[in-house]
Amino acid sequence: MAAALVQTCHVSCCANRTPHVLSWGRGGLIAFGTCNSVALYDPKRIRIISLLNGHTGRVNAVQWIHREDCGPETHLVSGGSDNHVIVWEFALSAQCLGHTAPVFAVDAIYLKGEGSSQILIASAASDSTVKIWLYQCSQAQCLQTMPLGGGFAMDVSLGLLPGCAVPILACGGDDNRVHLYVQHDREFQKMHSLHGHEDWVRGLQWAAVGEGLFSALWSETLSASQTKSQRSLRFAVTLETVLAGHENWVYGIHWQPPLVTGGSVHQPTSLLSASMDKTMILWAPDEESGVWLEQVRVGEVGGNTLGFYGCQMSPDGSMIVAHAFHGALHLWRRDDGNWTPGVVISGHSGVVQDLSWDPDGDFLVTVGSDQTTRMFTPWKRDRQVTWHEVSRPQIHGYDMQCLTMVGRFQFVSGADEKVLRAFRATRNFVENFASITGVCLDKLLADSEASGLPEGASIPALGLSNKAVYRGEPRPPSPNSTLSILYLRAFYPYVLFSLSGPPPEDHLLQNTLWPEASRPEHGAILLWSVCSWRQLQTLAFHSLTVTQMAFSPDGCFLLAVSRDRTWSLWKQQDPTFALCAHTSKNTSVHARIIWSCDWSPDSKYFVTSSRDKKVIVWGDCSRLPATGESSPASLSPCSSILDVGDSCTAVSFCPVSCRDGSYLLAVGLESGRIALFTWRPLTDPSAGGDWAARGDQSHTLTVKRLRWRPRRGRAGHEDEAGDSGWLQLASAGADHSVKIFNVNSLAL
Repeated sequence: MAAALVQTCHVSCCANRTPHVLSWGRGGLIAFGTCNSVALYDPKRIRIISLLNGHTGRVNAVQWIHREDCGPETHLVSGGSDNHVIVWEFALSAQCLGHTAPVFAVDAIYLKGEGSSQILIASAASDSTVKIWLYQCSQAQCLQTMPLGGGFAMDVSLGLLPGCAVPILACGGDDNRVHLYVQHDREFQKMHSLHGHEDWVRGLQWAAVGEGLFSALWSETLSASQTKSQRSLRFAVTLETVLAGHENWVYGIHWQPPLVTGGSVHQPTSLLSASMDKTMILWAPDEESGVWLEQVRVGEVGGNTLGFYGCQMSPDGSMIVAHAFHGALHLWRRDDGNWTPGVVISGHSGVVQDLSWDPDGDFLVTVGSDQTTRMFTPWKRDRQVTWHEVSRPQIHGYDMQCLTMVGRFQFVSGADEKVLRAFRATRNFVENFASITGVCLDKLLADSEASGLPEGASIPALGLSNKAVYRGEPRPPSPNSTLSILYLRAFYPYVLFSLSGPPPEDHLLQNTLWPEASRPEHGAILLWSVCSWRQLQTLAFHSLTVTQMAFSPDGCFLLAVSRDRTWSLWKQQDPTFALCAHTSKNTSVHARIIWSCDWSPDSKYFVTSSRDKKVIVWGDCSRLPATGESSPASLSPCSSILDVGDSCTAVSFCPVSCRDGSYLLAVGLESGRIALFTWRPLTDPSAGGDWAARGDQSHTLTVKRLRWRPRRGRAGHEDEAGDSGWLQLASAGADHSVKIFNVNSLAL
């Protein structure tokens, strides 16, 4: 069967900043909310399998609906800031509409004796209510609304009372209590409130242990005085233990999932907790005394970050994962009794504003409103290629806005501070990059740009800029020495690491910085030399903000588009540029702000896209007269006007022409849609027929930037037969995600 035209190669994203946004299913998939979507992540393959789109606001709570037989789940429930609760059955199955404020906690169970078609759902929202829903036959019905009198339920957990299968609901309140409700005549009635906590109850979960239930180590058991012949059952609630070990708020708890042994279901008495103190603790009762003790503690040391919002255990208990305040995932695996950090995906926690490929197409650099610059590259192992973040060259104090690569190991970025900063790779990064990607280190170091690279970079204690550290300066001892990491951090500016795989989050935060070029003229550059970093020229034409610029591939032209609805074209007259063509308010075809522009690979044509939903190709630039004292030339559209039906926020020419001589373009829209078109120059473009739609993909929010890989093939697959038939397109979105698509050029 022929390969599809467009395939999703990689999705980079992170978890939302809410406590109950991640759930680990018994089928092995981790579901978590990322912006307005629910991501399904396979921790074994280390990649996003799918994104579930249905919410129109931030996803705040996600929960797999666990089966009593411990089989793989088929249903998922989520709640969002759009006030909706959604039940997913491998697709959007039903919406629970009724809350009037954001939903931040959900839970669900299958009803016994009703088959798997009936699901009971509880949801808590900031409208001070808890709602009970019944889902069946792809329809959701609100059974009950429980007002909380101005208070809030911080978490909800549903369970079934042992011996009678009657639903019981536990709500963790902002009044420091756990409230218990039992269903009677299809309505939940409040039975009891548990006292003991001294602050908000952030997390709770039921677990069936023997003849009773455990919830945050309150035990609920069948009274010994009752018999099975009696109609009524009496339950007693007692405090099992108090676990004190964290040094900050505990945001998440999770019981180890039940295990199937010998055909019967067994519930391990093992509890995981996560806290803002940057640690997770695994608790279990002592086999002899029965006293609950700390078994394992994992987490972060150092770094200017906050702690964990939630935690989960894998179905077999061999892995644990936490999601942090800034959305990063932290995973540990148990190996021969030791817990070691595992490789996970990562991504921006804010809008991804811009991205750029390195000139050889081996890695991708992105910037976002989370004030970070991140670098992604393919990691090849066992004939499997996955993309990972391998460096965080810049951690800034302002929201990042723009980026461009100016060499293999050098880039320039801009932020809200209105200062452009240039960064150069470190030798330690180049060595680790070669180890992870398999690129020959000698080849990388032989590059003229790699000569004189600093050894590492660090941020001084009272500084704001990344400082380079060169060879010959005092080097720190190995991190494997007997000195503690805290000692290293206190007395040495950086630590050298040798990596064979993608680094964990704490390493990215502290040890992958790139040094900044510290020259004062960076604050005033408009047109500059990347050799001397000196300002060459100020090009003045537009009356409003310039939204995007692009040099032609041959370096002869500079194109700029603006909020004033016009574009300007500048031609190089060594060593300066002169205005050679432009549009005015009278001649501009665009009626709204021009958002984006790009050049065809042969430098003959350029394309503009605008808020007026129009995409227009202009040219032929090769016929422009030489610039002189005469007025700028007039350049007309050489394509028909392509109406894409929505504000067009990004556009990009593919650097490789199609086999029939046409040009391939990617167009990004405000709705999040990415459309592929081919365009063929015609003698009379007004007749139409020069554009052809070739396929589409999508973000959930506005597409901010599109960039094609600068050469054929898929990064990391160069040694595979037939790879030259593929192209790669990278996209940045307001949905906090970076996506890389494989495009089959042979199918065009």
